[in-house]
Order: sequence, then structure tokens, then C-alpha cells
Amino acid sequence: MPALGDEFRSAREARGLTLSDVAEQIHIRSVYLHAIETEDWSAIGAPVYVRGFIRTYARFLGLDAEAAVAAFNETVPSERPPAPVATAERERRGLSPWAIGATVVALILVAFVAFEYFSYAQNAQSVASQPEPVPSGSQAATAPDANASASPPASPSPSPIPLPKHQLGLRVDAPSWLRVTVDGTTVVEGTFPAGTAKSFNGRVADVRVGNAGGVRLIVDGKALPPLGKTGDVVEQRYTL
Repeated sequence: MPALGDEFRSAREARGLTLSDVAEQIHIRSVYLHAIETEDWSAIGAPVYVRGFIRTYARFLGLDAEAAVAAFNETVPSERPPAPVATAERERRGLSPWAIGATVVALILVAFVAFEYFSYAQNAQSVASQPEPVPSGSQAATAPDANASASPPASPSPSPIPLPKHQLGLRVDAPSWLRVTVDGTTVVEGTFPAGTAKSFNGRVADVRVGNAGGVRLIVDGKALPPLGKTGDVVEQRYTL
């Protein structure tokens, strides 16, 4: 059986395609495609990214994507088995302050994103229920009724709170590489840990993620479903 990398290279060459041709069509950089064909996994990074790239490349070439991922899994060390209860208890008690601090920061970030989202939803509902203000020029002047009892004037209604427009928010639930381009300018690119939350303003946003199942988007206040499955590489454009 040919090696995994040789199988990808042979399938590509059989179609008369160069690495640049494939990169342009599936939006994976040619350096990563070359790393797959040479089985240089360290050039790609974490196994979750490798699996996502392998799936996308295999589907494009008409190969069995899951069989290719299984072949890759055989080349990497097996994951550590679950620790016995007693061992897990000792490890839990021995957590370092850094680990505890990182967990607390991640929870705070998630709570902040949730608070911002629900605050926005409540403000939107409040604005929708407020009556439109009547222009002062349309109010008819009336003479005061001499028999009417004096009463203080009613307080004016508060001005409506403007809804946020042209806004994209994202939350990283699992480590993922991502790139965000707003109105033609790349504003974010890199690998981000779980708990990362960001927001952007503009009119057109192009979002590309390396782990589609680990990133959620909020467009103009509306939470969208996951972009895809864990490990999938997905690129989408949003008109804000």
C-alpha cells in the first residue's frame, strides 16, 4: 500500500494539477498541501488541523477522506487513556495556580460574551415596543381648559436606543485557526484558544476558519449555527 503522502501526490498528478491549482480551488495554502504529500505534519500544527486539511484535500481528489484520516491517526501517538479515579483525584488536587487562573479567565470571557448578547437582545425588544415620537410640528395648539384641574406635564418619552448595525461577533469554543477580513482589510488572522471572543464592524466580512465546528458567529445580533463539523475548513462571506 502506498504511503499516505504518495497517495495524495499520485492522485493530484493523475489529474494534471499543480499544488497551486489545488490551493486556489480548495483555499488551503500550497505549503500545507505539500506538507500532506511529504507527511510533514509538524509544518501544519495540531492534529485537529491536519485532519481537517486531509479531509478537504481527499474529498477534492476523490479519495476516501475517512480512510485517509485513519491512516494519519496511525502515524501519531495514541492519546493518553483516561486516568483511574484515584489518579484523576490526585491530579485534580494538584492543579497549578496557572491552570486555575486560565480556567477562570476563560469562564469570564464566555460569561461576558453571553451578557453582551442578551443585553443586545433585551435592548432590541425594548426599542421595538416603544411608540414612535410625534413631531412637534404636528401637534395642534389647544387653549387650556379653565375648569380642568392643574396637573404637572407628562415627562417626555425617552429617545429610542439605536440598534447596532453592520456588526460581526465570534466566539471560539474549541481551538481554531481563523482569519477575518472586513471591507477588504484583514483584521484578524492566527490560531486562537477556546474562550476567545471578538467583534467587528463593517459592511462585508469574509470569515475563514480551520475548525468549523469550534467557532460560532453572531451577525447583526443573530446567532448563527456552527459553520461545519469539527476539523472542517470553511470560508463564508457575510453582508452586514
